[in-house]
Amino acid sequence: MKKFPDGNFMSFLLSQYWYKLIVVFIFNILAVAFSILSLLLIEPFVAVLFGMDLSRLSVLGSFMMNILSSFIDLQEASHQVSGLVILAVLFFFLKNFFTFMAQWFMAPVRSDVVRNMRNALFDKILILPLSYFNDQRKGDVISCAVNDTHEIEYTILTALKQFLTEPLTIVMYMIALFWISPRLSLFVLLLLPVAGYVISSISRSLRHNAKHSKEYLGGLLSHVEETLSGLRIIKAFNAFRHAEKAFEESNERYTKIQRTIYRKVDLASPLSEVMGITLVMIILVFGGMSVMRPDSTLTPELFITYIALFTQIINPSKNFSTAFSNYRRGLSAMDRMCEILNADELILEENDALSVHDFERELKIDHLFFSYDQQEILHDINLTVPKGSLVALVGPSGAGKSTLVDLLPRFYDPSEGFVSIDGIDIRRYKIDDLRALFAVVSQDVVLFNDSIANNISFGMDNVSKERIIEAAKTANIYDFICSLPNGFETNIGDRGLNLSGGQRQRLSIARAVLRNAPVLLLDEATSAMDTESERLVQDALDKMIKHRTAIVIAHRLSTIRNADKIYVMEEGRVVEQGNHEALMALNGRYAELVQIQNS
Repeated sequence: MKKFPDGNFMSFLLSQYWYKLIVVFIFNILAVAFSILSLLLIEPFVAVLFGMDLSRLSVLGSFMMNILSSFIDLQEASHQVSGLVILAVLFFFLKNFFTFMAQWFMAPVRSDVVRNMRNALFDKILILPLSYFNDQRKGDVISCAVNDTHEIEYTILTALKQFLTEPLTIVMYMIALFWISPRLSLFVLLLLPVAGYVISSISRSLRHNAKHSKEYLGGLLSHVEETLSGLRIIKAFNAFRHAEKAFEESNERYTKIQRTIYRKVDLASPLSEVMGITLVMIILVFGGMSVMRPDSTLTPELFITYIALFTQIINPSKNFSTAFSNYRRGLSAMDRMCEILNADELILEENDALSVHDFERELKIDHLFFSYDQQEILHDINLTVPKGSLVALVGPSGAGKSTLVDLLPRFYDPSEGFVSIDGIDIRRYKIDDLRALFAVVSQDVVLFNDSIANNISFGMDNVSKERIIEAAKTANIYDFICSLPNGFETNIGDRGLNLSGGQRQRLSIARAVLRNAPVLLLDEATSAMDTESERLVQDALDKMIKHRTAIVIAHRLSTIRNADKIYVMEEGRVVEQGNHEALMALNGRYAELVQIQNS
């Protein structure tokens, strides 16, 4: 996936809508132009209202009256006033019409960009190696996928809309002001940067504070996720106060940083308004003195128009300062998102990768080493799995059995050595094809908040009901499913927690049966079950293993007595290998493990 340094991901997303942004820009120009024209009518309106000499009008004022005279008889003052009012209403209508059209074209840009951000982030999460999530808290990733995208929509994309509108408004109004009085406008131009500096100084720390805010929010979400997962333990150990105190401390840190952010953001708008009104007062004094000079070209009615135009810069300036503050907040969310989007995928597919759908001879692990965070997990593993054989891995917890099995479908890649299929390094195969060779049944059953049928057929399209039923029968779960009110359409709830451990395990076996993969990876699939559940699950496993290649991580050694070969692992090394009888005859580590379980 392409990397996006320094927030260029947003530029990449927006580049797909450049034509809509140009349309938005054009409509904004038209909206501001008609807004300026409507305010320039103040000069002729004041002149007509107070019976002033219309020949003293500015060039643009005279132009307006000439346009009006084409439609209305301006000999009477009442006609002049009525005509100017109608023209003002028309200009305001056109201004708001073009403003609405700009927002109309901007709305899909904002919504589509957020959708594409979430899609890109979710796609990246799916292809990142498992090792990435060993280092990252789940709460941080969830916060990024949900809260950070919302924050970007609220801050950066809202700021983008204002960046397309407010600077343009300020520039066009300044052009009009310079046209009316270059001398007075130059004075204004010197004052504006001072006001801008005062406002921007507040927002400088917002990005830093917002980054800490996101980190604290990720910690909060992680805490909630851990609490929900471990609620049974919290209740069993009566650890309510401990969990509550830890959450309150985390929540307090997040609250304090958010309070600081809110205050700084809320200060930007009133401060800019105060600065704007201060500038108006200065201009009233400076401009009023200029009008009273005998040689002044700035007439009173034109000065009133000037003040009216200048006041229209205050809101855009205020909005721009707010947008700038929001943009700095949003950058911290964008930084966190880009950290995930730019994370190394590690498990890469070669450009000329080979297809594979089955194998003829064997799986082989040759002089394999694997380290994680500079800690060696597996050391010089050599292991062969002939096609159609049953191979078992046994050993104490932490021996590296599950890690070794995870290397076969390339959830990780070895540090040294290689895994091969029929003599070809698995890194030469297409990743999707390689993983399709394996069906996994683990002790930690993963089910989804969906129907039983969809959980069994997970990851497969257009699966017939008959095949799902057959898989359920093989897994010894069919009778239980039929006893449910909605049968196969029953929703099993979050992670299938409404089911017993044995029922969840048999559903995962049904999923593996339906996949019909050449190789089965069974990771302690019968551990921590009652006798009846274990009997049903073991019977389902025995039926599934027939006529297939299987690699079994065995918790209960009695279940793998008939394995073609047993590898005994300890501290990341294979210390013994052979069938049950041969290993028992050695009277070594395997025999010791069997004796411990039988005692």
